[in-house]
This record gives sequence, structure tokens and C-alpha cells, in this order.
Amino acid sequence: MGKNEVNTAFEILLEEIEEVFNIISKEGEKAFKTKDFDRAKELTKYGNRLKSFRERVKSLKKEWQSLFSEKISTKVPKRRVKGRLKKGLRTSEDKFVIPILESLIELGGKAEMKQVLKLVHAKMENILNEYDYEPLPSIPKQTRWENTARWARNTMVNEGLLVSDSPQGIWEITEKGRKFYETNKNKD
Repeated sequence: MGKNEVNTAFEILLEEIEEVFNIISKEGEKAFKTKDFDRAKELTKYGNRLKSFRERVKSLKKEWQSLFSEKISTKVPKRRVKGRLKKGLRTSEDKFVIPILESLIELGGKAEMKQVLKLVHAKMENILNEYDYEPLPSIPKQTRWENTARWARNTMVNEGLLVSDSPQGIWEITEKGRKFYETNKNKD
């Protein structure tokens, strides 16, 4: 299925959720530093709700895509959308899964996030576009592709492809992740 406006809308929505989540994270850090633990607890609760909402949106996106898995004509006339269409053009999270798994395998199954991201970048240079290299408005020191890779890692943890309780900043592949990689490494 080619990229259509609904998929673009899902990507825009997911990116907006990520930006809000980043803002909440920064506010939570400030609350901890100032020892405003009630505010930190409130922000953590909100962040968990937002994470759950994000997972439901991702599920709806998959459901939408599965509606068109059969060969049905879905040609919709192109419509000019001004302004925010560019946000939907970032490389989607699912494109990071195989490069992350492959990088972890090459690094011995477990590595610091920076090492993993360096290898992932090398593997995805021909896929990433100019939008992926732009800094996030909410975290100017982080590029969009790095943020997307981190969200991909979060999803992979939820799917059991990566270890959920590895130390902060360490990414580790599971046996399920290795099997998934072997099964899917040559697809698309």
C-alpha cells in the first residue's frame, strides 16, 4: 500500500504525542530537581496515560493498514495540504526495528544506547531524509531520527524484542528479538 493521507495523519499524530511526552519528561525532571514530588508524580501519571494512548493510536494505525492488505483499490485524489504535511514525512518507527536488532547483534547482544544509535545511523543513512535530521523543537539537542529510534526501542521492549529491565542507557536484545530478526531481516 502506498503512502496515503490517513497514514500521514497517523504519523503526524504519533509525532505530536512524542513531542508532548518529551515536554512532560522535561517538566518531570524539573519537578524532581526542585523536590516537587507531588508534581512529579502527577506528570508521571499523565506520561503513563499518554504512553497508553500512543499504543492505542499505533494499534489503530496497524488496523487501518490491515484494512487494505487485500488488493482493493484505494486511490484517493491527492489533496494539497498546507503547513504540517511535512511532519508525516519523517521516517516511520517500524523502519528502525531491523537496524536496531542487527546493531545489537553486531555489538554482542547488549550495548550503550549511543553505540547502538551510531550503528543504526550508519545502516539507515540511505533511508533517513532531511526532516529526520532536524532537531526536535522540545529537545533541540536531539534529532528527530534519534527520537524515533528511541520510541522504536520502547515499542520493541513492549513486544518482547528487547529486554525491559536492562540498566538505564543500555539496550539489550532478547531471544525473541533474535528470532524476529532472523525471520524478517530480508523483508522489504
